[in-house]
Amino acid sequence: MKLKTLAICMLALWSGLPACQAQTLKEAYKDYWRMGVSVNQWEVGTEEQKRSKFDITGFTGRDQTENFPIIASQYNWVVAENCMKSEVVHPKEGVYDFTLADQFVDKALANGLHVVGHCLIWHSQCPDWFFVDKDGKQASPELLKKRIREHIFTILGHFRGKVEAWDVVNEAFEDDGTLRKSKFYKILGEDFIPLAFQYAHEADPTVELYYNDYSMNKASKVKGVVDFFKPLIAKGMPITAIGLQGHLILGEADYVSQYETTMQTIKRELGLPSQFTELDLSVLPNPYGFSGANISDKFQYDEKMNPYKKALPASVQKKADDFWVDFFRMLMRNKENVLRVGFWCFNDANSWRNDFPVRGRTDYATLFSRDNTPKPTVKKLVELVNNR
Repeated sequence: MKLKTLAICMLALWSGLPACQAQTLKEAYKDYWRMGVSVNQWEVGTEEQKRSKFDITGFTGRDQTENFPIIASQYNWVVAENCMKSEVVHPKEGVYDFTLADQFVDKALANGLHVVGHCLIWHSQCPDWFFVDKDGKQASPELLKKRIREHIFTILGHFRGKVEAWDVVNEAFEDDGTLRKSKFYKILGEDFIPLAFQYAHEADPTVELYYNDYSMNKASKVKGVVDFFKPLIAKGMPITAIGLQGHLILGEADYVSQYETTMQTIKRELGLPSQFTELDLSVLPNPYGFSGANISDKFQYDEKMNPYKKALPASVQKKADDFWVDFFRMLMRNKENVLRVGFWCFNDANSWRNDFPVRGRTDYATLFSRDNTPKPTVKKLVELVNNR
């Protein structure tokens, strides 16, 4: 560092002036919260750039490993988009495949990043064998409990000392606040949730444990989650934070006010911080008023639902920029309630929003363009802190 620059920085420290300004998201918000993003298997690197055998998004057909240095420069926490889910790491009873997950974790740690494991118990992307016995009949409660425990102990044991936090249970509630009638619920009732947290804590008492769900801007869902967890926490349930996914649609709702209320409610009622685990902002029309993030829900392709195939108009980009600035201002007002702010997918090319809920669209849901260029949003979010 040149002497003149050093002198200016020292003067800034002494005077409290922001002369040495942040240049990246993780630098800008280091005193506010953890800054995170999801990473796909092709960004980590595989021998061949080929589509996964699983029905997952993110594949672009080109080498995505160039994304990783930018990810490491902008974010300090990462989560695997798909390679740590049950169908990948535990495809058959007694069979574990940590190949892709190990590659992801090792690369993250080598680049100085912290890792969140995603996810242990989720009704989707869970192999069918989990819920049937050797005769093909529905598994008994005792058998499913045994499998959940073994699944959690094996995975947390494998990543002990490397993965610092886990999404223990994912998407267990409907938007009306009732418990989802998943196969876990049909066999074990609501007990599968506290059991999963109990097993995770027993397997590794050092890691942070989260509950994670979408549509957490809806009062009915928030009430359902709060009412469920409040008595469990009072009894000592080991849980660190509530995850709010945040798959947003431009102009669809007053997300800023809604999520501010959600975070304050969770802090007041549960005594826990919130974290945004899967933020993105679709700028495309919303088919049939669809809401949520249930990946089994899909709609037929329609040209009128794909208006920006060549480029996003500057006027729409400005609306997106303005939204994110307003959203981050709200987060800064509530920084004591925010543990992590995480985005889902690094750039527009590999964003799942291109294929959900209508496959084959061209969306612009992330903070980075398809060529990895940071959008104006990034500069504005950094300036939001620097200007303070």
